Amino acid sequence: MTDSTLETVLRRDRWIVGGAIGIIVALAWSYVLWLANDMDMGGMDMTGLRMIPAGIGIMLPANEPWRAIEFAYVFLMWAVMMVGMMAPSAAPMILMYARVGRQWKAQGKPFAATGWFAAGYLLAWSGFSLAATFLQWVIERTALLDSQMAIASNLLGAIVLIAAGVYQWTPLKDVCLAQCQSPFLFLMRHGGFQNHLRGCLLLGLRHGGYCVGCCWVLMALLFVGGAMNVLWIALLALLVLLEKLTPVGRWIARAAGIACVAAGAWLLVSLPQ
Repeated sequence: MTDSTLETVLRRDRWIVGGAIGIIVALAWSYVLWLANDMDMGGMDMTGLRMIPAGIGIMLPANEPWRAIEFAYVFLMWAVMMVGMMAPSAAPMILMYARVGRQWKAQGKPFAATGWFAAGYLLAWSGFSLAATFLQWVIERTALLDSQMAIASNLLGAIVLIAAGVYQWTPLKDVCLAQCQSPFLFLMRHGGFQNHLRGCLLLGLRHGGYCVGCCWVLMALLFVGGAMNVLWIALLALLVLLEKLTPVGRWIARAAGIACVAAGAWLLVSLPQ
């Protein structure tokens, strides 16, 4: 394969992979918008009731225990939301992996499909989604979750905000963010490109693990602003994108940390004495 032919193929692959990521993100956001619209009852009195994020208007008595189907719907909500929020910031890594994969194939070297790397990445966020589902169940059982799936206690919300702000300045945040900001260095530090399915899946899982370590506290803020507050979801997704893909991402993370601490402190001060 000549250099010009290879470049044409690489350009085509970049459009295919980029287009696939774009479609997946669009579908994820469409699902989130659909759920948010279903959860918005337009001022309807929801006292004594709770809605299941299924998109079909399912309501149950607030004091009724969760059923398996409700747990499944809440997990699906979190999993799809994480795809919509995190896939854009992972796109450069996935595109680079696909590009090198095509080059290796052109040289006759074995290479596992890029889809397995992406699957490993999303598997890490599925694990986070499972943890978030359990946490939501705990908060809901203590009657501290409102109809938009936001913490109803200003004290608890303040604690979460301050904890999130402090985490943005920790060495662990620095380490995880550095792994997310430099895709090529990440690959070189963790065995390089994989030529078999298991290795490719595990590499994607490891990258996703660093991404969870970098952003889990920002995702926890969904419980403060509301897991069904679309504007809040979009703002957090934009913050993640700026942290990972801009040269000043570390300073953006720290500035966001200061803002979170300030907001938490303001909530604490505003609590009734």
